[in-house]
Amino acid sequence: MVVKEACPACGSERFKRNGHVHPGQQNHQCKVCGRQCVLHADNRVISDAQRTLVERFRCENISWQGLCRAVGGSIRGLMSFMAARLAALPAHLHVWPVASPRDVRIGRLEVEADELWRFVTKKINQQWVGIAMDKQTRQIMAFHVGDRSHARAQQLWANLPAGYRDRAMFYTDQYSVYPGVIPATQPKAITKLARQTNHIERFHNTLRQRVSRLVRETLAFSKKLANPIGAITYFICHYNLTKAAALPV
Repeated sequence: MVVKEACPACGSERFKRNGHVHPGQQNHQCKVCGRQCVLHADNRVISDAQRTLVERFRCENISWQGLCRAVGGSIRGLMSFMAARLAALPAHLHVWPVASPRDVRIGRLEVEADELWRFVTKKINQQWVGIAMDKQTRQIMAFHVGDRSHARAQQLWANLPAGYRDRAMFYTDQYSVYPGVIPATQPKAITKLARQTNHIERFHNTLRQRVSRLVRETLAFSKKLANPIGAITYFICHYNLTKAAALPV
């Protein structure tokens, strides 16, 4: 905003102090037209170095206000930048599917599926994050956020790559919706003692530690459903790229 000693709307020099804006600067209100403005606004354009730090810090357990304190810049500017980055994320989550069951050392594809609980706005609005992980590569093949219903499980199944829907063996818990979604020849319901879903459960712990809005007993809860979906998508894309870099060529 250009530094002015008059109202940017009507040009009047009659204005009064009217609180402070988010960065802490003095806010003013014109006595003639009622327009509010900051007379001496700072140029808070995000630099390329700040953008790089923001992209890295969004994969850590840090709030937006903490990010502003650590990186600098306004919270609106940082959120606008991250909104553009989220819109550019691919639908395939940077997954590198196994081309053939022969590429797996045990001769077949295996997927672990489990759910993670969180709420949006208030605790009565419960949302479940269904996640499917490749047992061998540890990549997250698909996820879906919704209620704990048959429809949500169907959407998670639809989000999986076609090769996994056709050939993979699925390891799940005893939740009743999976047998009705996964073909009868593929599901393998197990108990916790069998330890066949330990990798996906360990990923749940990683997800809660790295995405602040999923942490238990936290102030960083989401007010809109699109916010946790975007945060989870961003972290999973970063996670899959890290796992893909470790895969043998």
